[in-house]
Amino acid sequence: MTAAFMDLVDVTIVNIAIPSIRHGEGASFSQIQWITAGYALAFAAGLITGGRLGDIHGRKRVFLIGVGGFTVASALCGLAVNPEMLVASRLLQGAMAALMVPQVLSIVHATFPAHERGKVFGLFGAVVGLGAVSGPLLGALLTEWNLFGLEWRPIFLINLPVGIAGLILGSRFITESRAPRALRLDLVGVALVTLGLLMLIYPLTRGRELGWPLWGHVSMAGAFVVLAVLVAYERRKSARDGSPLVELSLFRVKSFAAGIAVQTVFGVGLGIFFLVWTLYMQEGLGWTPLRAGLTGVPFSVAVSVAAGVSVQKLVPRFGRKVLQAGALVMATGVLLYIWEAGRYGPGITSWQMALPLVVMGAGMGLIVAPLTDAVLSQVPREHAGAASGLINTVQQMGNALGLGLVSVVFFGTMDDHTAGPAAGEAVGTAYADAFQNALGWVAAVLAAIFLLMFALPRRPARHVEGAAAGEEPAEAEKSPALV
Repeated sequence: MTAAFMDLVDVTIVNIAIPSIRHGEGASFSQIQWITAGYALAFAAGLITGGRLGDIHGRKRVFLIGVGGFTVASALCGLAVNPEMLVASRLLQGAMAALMVPQVLSIVHATFPAHERGKVFGLFGAVVGLGAVSGPLLGALLTEWNLFGLEWRPIFLINLPVGIAGLILGSRFITESRAPRALRLDLVGVALVTLGLLMLIYPLTRGRELGWPLWGHVSMAGAFVVLAVLVAYERRKSARDGSPLVELSLFRVKSFAAGIAVQTVFGVGLGIFFLVWTLYMQEGLGWTPLRAGLTGVPFSVAVSVAAGVSVQKLVPRFGRKVLQAGALVMATGVLLYIWEAGRYGPGITSWQMALPLVVMGAGMGLIVAPLTDAVLSQVPREHAGAASGLINTVQQMGNALGLGLVSVVFFGTMDDHTAGPAAGEAVGTAYADAFQNALGWVAAVLAAIFLLMFALPRRPARHVEGAAAGEEPAEAEKSPALV
């Protein structure tokens, strides 16, 4: 739970400090994108392999290596002397999180008997909610307080005592476990996935600053060739030893294929929104990190409340319609935010933002909690673990891609508005216009998600069948909704 909390807080704490990092270190906009996208990319590329390493070499051992590495990477982030070192340290942090995070629920499954897991998963859900709400506030306070003159650095250094506590507690209390029949690693698959994503995301983040050179377009086109090679290689590896990185047979299940598309596109939308939102409030409106963090509290609370209601009350009764309603509600909140940003301009207040943020948060809560369960509902039981790992991976990949697209949908609009002698006077209006443009893309993403959701099953029928058969659902089938 300590490690899960540390990872969740770290994901949310960074965004609020991004403007402080940019001004304090003189980081370019593309470097700012990589501070967030680099973590997501390294995390996504290593998630499935991290889970398999735990199965092969022992979950406790790999968990402790991940916690230790995450703590060291956090120290390197906090001690970074320039933006390049910070980006490299964030990549390392994401890779270490990919070793640490997959072991959390695997260790729970291996440690607790079935009748006790419900309580543990309930505690895990509470930790998830606490991390989501406290991360932005903690980041705002640590940045605002400027402890010991360290400015933004305590947002990373705070992981050191938490990580050390996790290492001590983990080495003492966790029981070692391994999978009875572990799959082999697919390092070639990991390399191809990482290369394909880098070839796509790197030109997106740097292209605007470099004037969109020819090599960038060639690289982005080549990324799809690399991903096609990945598919061919995975097909061969599946036939050869049955341990591919990506289980391609899963895509024959209509609901899973559509769900993977929804998760990826949803990740893109979230990647765009959260970075742009932070820059808009602090850079464009000139708000302090604390004010920006407090402004986001209604959003976090709405997500938590709606998520609980959707899983416990709404989805069992209305099924897929709840997720589609969530996409429409969230899109309504986005459109309302666009309207308010245009109407009030740089004079907008936190109170005026509260309504669209609550609406957006409610819509997001209706989606995030039941989505993974809906995607997995028609997946064969023997592939549930591979499917849940792939779902989390593609959402992180979508997030990294969305962060890369910020260069196009936000900074490109900024360039159009701030060119010329009046740039200083027009900066607030420029940020408001760029924010509206980026939110327009998020609304389009949510419309696409609404349509893709028609391919999801009407109801999570698996639960009915399992109850009738008297079966205990596998851990991999229960846990992803919490993740």
